[in-house]
Amino acid sequence: MAVGTILLASGTSLVAETASAAEHNWRFSNLYGRGTALGELYENMASNIEKMSDGAIKVQVLYSGEGVSTQGLLNAVKTGLVTMGAPFQSMHAGELPAGIVEIGLPGGTSDTDKLYDLFHHQGWGPILEKAYGSQGMVWLEPYMAPPVYIISKQPINSIEDFKGMKIRAPGAYGKFLRNLGAAPVSLAWSEIYTSLATGVIDASIGSTLIDHRDGNHVEVAKYMYKLPVAGAQVLPIVVNRKAWNKLSPKLQEQVRKATEIHAQEQLEKGKEWEKEALAEMESKGLKWSPEPSSTDKEAWAAAATSLFDEYASKDKYSKQLIDILKQNL
Repeated sequence: MAVGTILLASGTSLVAETASAAEHNWRFSNLYGRGTALGELYENMASNIEKMSDGAIKVQVLYSGEGVSTQGLLNAVKTGLVTMGAPFQSMHAGELPAGIVEIGLPGGTSDTDKLYDLFHHQGWGPILEKAYGSQGMVWLEPYMAPPVYIISKQPINSIEDFKGMKIRAPGAYGKFLRNLGAAPVSLAWSEIYTSLATGVIDASIGSTLIDHRDGNHVEVAKYMYKLPVAGAQVLPIVVNRKAWNKLSPKLQEQVRKATEIHAQEQLEKGKEWEKEALAEMESKGLKWSPEPSSTDKEAWAAAATSLFDEYASKDKYSKQLIDILKQNL
């Protein structure tokens, strides 16, 4: 498997025999709340950076709502309010259009080998380095998350049921569902539960099934639609360029390797935790909506591919990414 080639640091290489005082104190902001499964993986990455740098880089992990909003995360990295970030690109469509293509447009593949190849051998990586670099950020190893599903308060029996449905679905996901007649809403992950419970929204995507589990969404919405909005998500780690340039080449390489380890762990744990999350939610009453008809599947696919040209027109980086994507479909 291609992803398996990502460098994994041995236990001995991660343990510094003598820790020196930190030369660089970094603040790392992510999307999740404390105690969530995916949030723990960010702690692991921060720990690896500290250990691999022999304590030269100290990383403070900030969770959802801890000083930086989900919508403000990308700008916080640009300006240096935080040094490092793990943004959800769908929340930043207007700031960095190429990020919407990067994360995975609706209808995309769930084959992680193909995704890895797209980024590392088909040219997406260098394009995204330039896209983020144009805004004062350094783009590091992206990680792959499992498919994106819709959880709803009422069963979705056919495509027709999407008409008028208020769904938390930011970015391209929202545009895709609008093509099906839904009314998309952009909300932070931490707002999903209350919004479902109070009727502000009728349904929601999560970044993954793990998100739905960790947010206890099944308590207020018990139906899952069978077709994924996206087969997988690819999310980056970004660093403020000024802070990055203060690192020696050796320290830069160590941070890169830590993000590679993180990408491997996200992929492996994501698949494992997705199965566990689904089983746990089903034990609490989660039900799958009926199998979509062939007509519904065709309409679903058409709504997805119609977005390609729209996103290619956003900026030069988006067009370059879409051109490569079309060649690899």
